[in-house]
Amino acid sequence: MTRLVLATNNKNKLREIREILADTDISVISQQEAGVDADVEETGTTFAENAELKAAAVWDAMQAKGEACWVLADDSGLSVDALDGAPGVYSHRFAGENATDADRIAKLLSLMADVPDGKRSAHFACVMCLIAPDGKRRFFEGKAEGVILRAPQGENGFGYDPVFGFGTGSFAELSAAEKNAVSHRYHALRQVGAFFDQQD
Repeated sequence: MTRLVLATNNKNKLREIREILADTDISVISQQEAGVDADVEETGTTFAENAELKAAAVWDAMQAKGEACWVLADDSGLSVDALDGAPGVYSHRFAGENATDADRIAKLLSLMADVPDGKRSAHFACVMCLIAPDGKRRFFEGKAEGVILRAPQGENGFGYDPVFGFGTGSFAELSAAEKNAVSHRYHALRQVGAFFDQQD
């Protein structure tokens, strides 16, 4: 069983990643469970840069404690074609530092109000940075293609899920198991799992 420290304070992200990797030989623990208190400022201009910043901070903290381990960080967000890729890496800060998911969705929908149905394409992107015990870094990327709906639908998920149209509904109308089988995070984590399979 491979022990993997996840560099995040986001409980939703931790839950999703644990669920997706449940059928693998990877044991995911949070940075909090590993005794690391890190809240990294995401100053990168790409998902990869931000993922590496977060992973490196936790990896450094674990090294300082004398614990060499695998560390994984995820940076993800929504890119809307009609908004030239925005909110992108600024997905979480799109409506201000202390905004809620509802605030971010409201801002997105207001910007998209006049965009016709055929031009509302978007995708969720996820880039993961995996740092090995020896410090070597690897990156994995996943995407989920969809459209921006005109109003929120569904009660599940988090973030922009209620307005991310996928199939006949939204990400927020999928069960956790359904979303975990098609999401951007799933596609990136499958690559992480395949990498560890090759290490055996």
